[in-house]
Amino acid sequence: MSTATATARPGAVLADLLPASRVRDAALVIGGAALTGLAAQVAVPVPHSPVPVTGQTFAALLVGTALGARRGVLSLALYALAGVAGVPWFAHGTSGAASVSFGYILGMLLASAAVGALARRGADRSPLRMAGTMILGEAIIYAVGVPYLAVAAHLSLSQAVALGLAPFLIGDALKAALAMGALPTAWKFANKR
Repeated sequence: MSTATATARPGAVLADLLPASRVRDAALVIGGAALTGLAAQVAVPVPHSPVPVTGQTFAALLVGTALGARRGVLSLALYALAGVAGVPWFAHGTSGAASVSFGYILGMLLASAAVGALARRGADRSPLRMAGTMILGEAIIYAVGVPYLAVAAHLSLSQAVALGLAPFLIGDALKAALAMGALPTAWKFANKR
């Protein structure tokens, strides 16, 4: 499949610009999991919060958007399952499902499906739609992660919001701004080829 065919085809995501094969799909899924694991190592502790600021959520949303829902979910499932099995690639080189922040990883699975589905509808091709896609993805991550944090850390919901949502909003706005530029620019570059 040529690049021109892939870009003209409705429902294409960036990964579809590569020649189609099962090897490509496997490499993309493994690469997406590895990218998420590497980005999780960019972790900055937040005072008084058991949840650090990481590059993990940004990577997970980019993986879902660039690979599409199916491959994005498979990447994040591989990331989560390998981490639960002992691969030390959660934030701060941790692993296992016992962390109070594991709900955010589960939220990333759902978010990658949502942003991937939106990307197949062209949401990754304009800055404004990309910002909305990222904000929706972040909202899904919080919708799972914050209640999980409340239960796992024995916090009230308002405490969990204060510790696991509020400190991260500025960073999420920056991530949305980065995505607003990155993915639409990647499409413009691909369409020029």
